[in-house]
Amino acid sequence: MNVKEIREKIVDAVEARGCFITDVTLSADNDIEIAVESVEGIVEMDDCVAIDKAFHEIFDQDVEDYALTVTSAGLDQPFKVLRQYLKAIGTTVEAKIKGGKKLVAELVAADEESITLRYSVKEAVEGSKKKALVEHTDRFPMDQVNSVTPYITFE
Repeated sequence: MNVKEIREKIVDAVEARGCFITDVTLSADNDIEIAVESVEGIVEMDDCVAIDKAFHEIFDQDVEDYALTVTSAGLDQPFKVLRQYLKAIGTTVEAKIKGGKKLVAELVAADEESITLRYSVKEAVEGSKKKALVEHTDRFPMDQVNSVTPYITFE
């Protein structure tokens, strides 16, 4: 059993629950963690239980000798797959760009090659002594993006 085989064999059960796989990890001790995200809304406990059950039907635990954890992707975890970026379009994210730049911005677009962010920065404006908020919409190639996570605010 390897990560590719796990992904291929469990994907139908995950999609049947209205979810998609964000990550699969397999340790040397056969500890398996499958992280999923809901296509719409949030991952429910019933989704994790159903995916766990399907996994046990596909992989015989007595033969493979594994420990399995099925979990939601987690709000504090960086996006790992394009579907997470696409789901987050129109929401506020925190992006860490190579070179130390950190932006809280609206995710405007995403594809395999890049993300587009809309954000405001206080800048000097010609003819004014005070800095003003200036809106930017910039495209960042994926190889320049260290991480993108949902931006969580508590109101």
